[in-house]
Amino acid sequence: MKLFSSLTNRIFFASAALAVFSIGVAIAIVNVRVTREAEGELQRGLEEAGRLVEQHHETQVESSLRMARLVADLPRLKAAVDLADPPTVEPLAEFYRVQTGSALLVVIHRSGRLLARVGAGDATASSGTGLPGIREALSNRETTAFWPSSRGILEVVTVPIFIGQPGPEVLGTLSVGFEFDERLALRLKALTESEIAFALDGRVQAATLPAKDFRLLESLLDSSGTSRLRLGDEEYLALRRPLTSPAQPGAAPKPEPLAPIALILRSRTKRLSFIGPLHTLLASTALVAVALGTLLSYAIARTVTRPLRAITATMGEMAATGDLTRKAPLPAPGKWQDEDARLLANNFAVMTEAIARFQREAGQRERLASLGHLSTVIAHEIRNPLMIIKTAIRTLRHHEIPEVERGEALRDIDGEVVRLNRLVEDVLDFARPIQYEYASVDLNQICQAAATRAMAGEPRREVRLKLDPELPGVVTDGDRLHGVLVNLLTNARHALDARLVAGPAGSRPEDGVDLELVTQRGTPGRVVIIVRDRGVGIEAENLPRVWEPYFTTRRGGTGLGLAIARNVVDGLGGSIAIESGPAAGTEVRIELPERRPGAQVPRPSERTA
Repeated sequence: MKLFSSLTNRIFFASAALAVFSIGVAIAIVNVRVTREAEGELQRGLEEAGRLVEQHHETQVESSLRMARLVADLPRLKAAVDLADPPTVEPLAEFYRVQTGSALLVVIHRSGRLLARVGAGDATASSGTGLPGIREALSNRETTAFWPSSRGILEVVTVPIFIGQPGPEVLGTLSVGFEFDERLALRLKALTESEIAFALDGRVQAATLPAKDFRLLESLLDSSGTSRLRLGDEEYLALRRPLTSPAQPGAAPKPEPLAPIALILRSRTKRLSFIGPLHTLLASTALVAVALGTLLSYAIARTVTRPLRAITATMGEMAATGDLTRKAPLPAPGKWQDEDARLLANNFAVMTEAIARFQREAGQRERLASLGHLSTVIAHEIRNPLMIIKTAIRTLRHHEIPEVERGEALRDIDGEVVRLNRLVEDVLDFARPIQYEYASVDLNQICQAAATRAMAGEPRREVRLKLDPELPGVVTDGDRLHGVLVNLLTNARHALDARLVAGPAGSRPEDGVDLELVTQRGTPGRVVIIVRDRGVGIEAENLPRVWEPYFTTRRGGTGLGLAIARNVVDGLGGSIAIESGPAAGTEVRIELPERRPGAQVPRPSERTA
């Protein structure tokens, strides 16, 4: 039944779709607005964090500059610098570095000689005039510059050490530096609530993120503005900020080749994590609203379609059981009774009575036709054995007959009785339902036993077996399958006996082999059994009828063998097919599942048969 062919479904889906559409549009609008506001807030917070990083950097430079001025103005340091004795200056430099908490402290004489260098940074030659900012400081100007270091990035403020006012005499310079290291990144993270990374010359030197993420962070160094980056399970919004030294009053700013870059990152996943619970709440609200709308629409649909339920249920039972004589109960009288439904139920009852009468008449005609057909076949098959038996009995009535004739007469009677018994068994096998007993069997053993049974008493015939040794075990009814194979091999033997000339066969398995039985793997989960012979074959006009009951071209055959074989194979969940041609031999192909097919529930008519 199509989805919208039912009035109940149409009313139900129309109401539910309206509720879902209305609620979905409202949720989509809320979701877009909330997400947009959250994204905007995240962007504003990231820019604010960038400004805080820049302000902290400027504050750090100003603080370092003030500390350098205070230390440079100490008389003890001035006296030591004026002596130009490194062993005298170095202890003082270390003491002042510890007191100021700086990462680097450098003292240089006015001659350019390096008097002391303590803390972080690379070792240098005795002359310090080559370091950034030293020449300007010797000219009585304060400078800020970035110095190279094996440990990362150093920002150094340099002030002159002088005596006398006005027209001061410069004794040397004092440089105080601080590092862009992980400790600074952690302080900035606490200040900005963001992840911080410092990079120099295209490589990340320090960050609050794990070192395994440095390579991904470096891909953002050439970007401008805001960019996105996924690290593990989190997505980050990143902002790039170059950190340049503040320009001195009256001096034009110039680019710093060693200026570091600060990357400020905020987790978009965490910042927008509240949207998930919000979506859950909205979804829950939507589900409740949809459920209420659905219940309401279903209630409305039932008030419209309830009178038709009895008729629909009766028609479903008729389709499931095949009983076309069932009658639908008439709607009970009531306030909300539907007149159209009552009229439909009355017409339906009249129709079922007419169908029941037609079924009785058709069944009677079919039984009479089947009985006549079966009677004709059985009468034809019984007449010849009875005539042979009657002739043999006449022979036995003579008292003085040779023992040879007596023995032949008895053998004729015995053979015809066996033939009549086989005819009765075939008719019964075809008429009664087949009961299967499933078990795991070796298909190759069944084929060997069937070949032995079918060729018993026929030394002139030989079955060539091509059995796959890797064939898996099959769950099937071994006895039924054995009977099918014996039947097919017997038919093949009769076809070979009926061949008038040996002649070349069009589909012969191999030279000198008339009959072949093959087992092999088929499609996944299935196995194949093939029976090939070089017999007379089957005419093209007879090939479509070989499965019909009572159809046979062999004298003495009942025409039930292949029909029974097909019933058995179909019941085992397999398939059977025949390819044949006149004088070209015959090939019968059976495919069976490796496992027992799903049990089917029998119809009531089958259970009562």
